[in-house]
Amino acid sequence: MKSRADTSLVPVEWSWSATAARSAAGERMPHWRVAPAPRSLFDPDVPEGFVYRHEFISRDEESDLITAIDEVEFSTFEMRGVVARRRVAFFGSSYDTGRAESAPIPGFLLPLREKVAAFARLPPDGFAMALINEYPPGAPIGWHRDAPQYDIVAGVSLLSACRMMFRRYVTPSAQKAGAGRRTTTHQITLEARSVYVMGGESRSAFEHHIPAVTERRYSITFRTLRV
Repeated sequence: MKSRADTSLVPVEWSWSATAARSAAGERMPHWRVAPAPRSLFDPDVPEGFVYRHEFISRDEESDLITAIDEVEFSTFEMRGVVARRRVAFFGSSYDTGRAESAPIPGFLLPLREKVAAFARLPPDGFAMALINEYPPGAPIGWHRDAPQYDIVAGVSLLSACRMMFRRYVTPSAQKAGAGRRTTTHQITLEARSVYVMGGESRSAFEHHIPAVTERRYSITFRTLRV
């Protein structure tokens, strides 16, 4: 029986070579959707458009990535005036359009980007931004939806697992109008060495949150640009 972990991302209009050429030329990328798959009792409890695979990379690949990350210069991250407990390293296109230009995506991340892109069925250079998050024990990520200039989000977990929780996104104006209390609707454990791809409703109709981690953790995320 096919599980959601085997679900693949497919574009509405898709050709690998044509898409890569359009991306390189700076043209508009196609819209992507997730092909529906039969549900089973063993499927992860995630919104539509969220694809997950455990043991995506080997322990040796994880060890090599961590060795390279040890040489990366991290900085603090501030959101809405609050300094996060995690540290970050941005490469390629940044969240903040007013931020100084980020360094290019480093060579040690390129093989991982290619592997993630193959899993997502996207051209590797479609992932224009890379972000490494370093989580010390006790570091969370609050409820949020990723910055609107990005579209598809893919992430690889290193060192330890964490929980990712989802709830329906409500616009700020609806919140002010008294949209009511929102509760978690889905959640999944992201194991070390796993990968996820977040598109479709999981990206646009939901926001997500990672509770405080209990062990040191790295995440490497790649994002496509929304044009």
